Amino acid sequence: MDLTDATVLVTGASRGIGRALLAAFAAEGATVVGCARDDDTLDDAVETVREHLADAADDSPAGSVEGVTADVREESDVAHLIDVAADAGDRAGVDVVVANAGVKHSASGEMPIHEERYEDFDDTVRTNLRGVFATAKEALDRMPSGGRILVPSGVIAVDHDPGMGAYAVSKGAVEALVRQLAVDVEQTVAIVDPGLVDTDLSAPGGRDPEEVAQLFVWAATEADPAEIDGERVDLKTWMRATRSR
Repeated sequence: MDLTDATVLVTGASRGIGRALLAAFAAEGATVVGCARDDDTLDDAVETVREHLADAADDSPAGSVEGVTADVREESDVAHLIDVAADAGDRAGVDVVVANAGVKHSASGEMPIHEERYEDFDDTVRTNLRGVFATAKEALDRMPSGGRILVPSGVIAVDHDPGMGAYAVSKGAVEALVRQLAVDVEQTVAIVDPGLVDTDLSAPGGRDPEEVAQLFVWAATEADPAEIDGERVDLKTWMRATRSR
């Protein structure tokens, strides 16, 4: 998929991987719409990317970025977000969705699942699972058959460690959601596992979000749809595919 003139939607775009994805997709010439709950951090992310695009205008495709305040826990917010994204580009619709919004209410390794508070469990599942479901459900009717939905996850979804609480549960569940979507819809739906990344949700010492953003760009553009649909795409997959460059 050529991202020039394509529309890309990124949820959870104010920090971490989501913020890096705004810049990475816009650098490829896409119209990028990012959402987050917090106005200030989202505005800062959008303005930073716009400044970078202006500085690089002579050397890269003319992408653009805009922000929409939205909470993926609320389907009415998600419906409005999709409406804005579908009308943002030169052609109607949304070509790529990265359902990145997520929460984690405790530090890694410090929350045994039976000690998780009910309210934190519910909020984690509502954001990390239901939020992805709502984003995909609302977006699909506005996506072409060749569109792609990418859902970030991690090894914690398949290889549990102690103390990961509701976060691990939500990631295991969202990967099941991706596999079900893959057999039910014509668009490509894939899990993207970037490994440990240095974000608010992870333990320290991970990769820079800007580095792993290129994995998502590859999964959205060059990866064979038949090979990634319903599958886990990780750093090894990406590196093997791009090794000869």
